[in-house]
Amino acid sequence: MMPPMTGKPSDTAITAWARLLKAQAKALDAVEADLKAKGHPPLAWYDVLLELKREESGALRPLELEKRLLLKQHNVSRLIDRMEQKNLLKRLPYAGDGRGQLVAITDQGQELLRRMWPAYRASLQDHVGSKLNDPEMAKLAALLQRLL
Repeated sequence: MMPPMTGKPSDTAITAWARLLKAQAKALDAVEADLKAKGHPPLAWYDVLLELKREESGALRPLELEKRLLLKQHNVSRLIDRMEQKNLLKRLPYAGDGRGQLVAITDQGQELLRRMWPAYRASLQDHVGSKLNDPEMAKLAALLQRLL
């Protein structure tokens, strides 16, 4: 059982929290709009493919993908279904569990990652990288790491 809170968040903490959420929402909306304008699918598709590509074995169980992406299980299931229909990933049997499955990136998924990255990189620079200089960005990254 967690001990009860003994204090309340300071006004500074509340302001920081609100700005963190607003900055995240604004940046995500802008990146999503940029990707859409370039004819790309949503950012979540890129994130799924990137996680699969980064995985040494080349495949993940949907539950592992869900944890890495911080999406709800039903959202991951629907996303996998849509991406499989586009041949960006494929389902494989999971040897450890006859009912289980793995999800792996396809060649088309690899190609989509390659095509999306320049637009994504430019959007990140426009909406995040151009707002702070390198020392400020390093400090922000360090501060956010403490929250993680």
